[in-house]
Amino acid sequence: MLSRDDVFSELGIGPAWRLRETLPASRAPLVAPQSPSYTWDQLADAVAHCTACKLSATRTQGVLGVGDRNADWLIIGEAPGADEDRIGEPFVGQAGKLLDAMLASIGLRRGDNVYIANVLKSRPPGNRNPEPDEVAACRPYLLAQIELIRPKLILALGRFAAQSLLDTDEAISRLRGRVHQFQNVPLVVTYHPAYLLRNLPDKARAWEDLCLARRTMQALVTA
Repeated sequence: MLSRDDVFSELGIGPAWRLRETLPASRAPLVAPQSPSYTWDQLADAVAHCTACKLSATRTQGVLGVGDRNADWLIIGEAPGADEDRIGEPFVGQAGKLLDAMLASIGLRRGDNVYIANVLKSRPPGNRNPEPDEVAACRPYLLAQIELIRPKLILALGRFAAQSLLDTDEAISRLRGRVHQFQNVPLVVTYHPAYLLRNLPDKARAWEDLCLARRTMQALVTA
């Protein structure tokens, strides 16, 4: 049986541990804090009633996530938008339709071996960028989701999700095209669907990222 490092070697990206060696200590991937374990019901209740940051005063509802809770694929975006805040589900509207099309292009479907979540569980007013204290308040919930799902691969959508998960300020153009690690789970970065709706030429680059994610998953499953 191939080891994880053998899988990454076959993909031409080198052993997974080398990524950590190439990052400055202050930019090493995040380590899970000591936090209580949740059941799904407890997690949903905690998000619904969370008042850990100021977003609780302006949101309509917390948006935990949606999909297969035993999925191999975990899709992580930035934060709920207006439609998500109203409906209570991530990636709805035009960006959600494009995400569904992106998943379909590599043989995936929302809810079928796929779970979709965001770094933030509450909508920032005016869809502004999340602030550090808001990310910190939501981090235990995201880590709990990852612990419960135990995905084989994470697909980070957009600059903010990628930078938050990898604890880096590198541009998305430098984070794309290689496999990272988050909590020992392979992580691939691509553009957010909302960005792609405004920047159509980058859809070709997003397709490359999706192909990388699919190859990585195939190698992991084979191993």
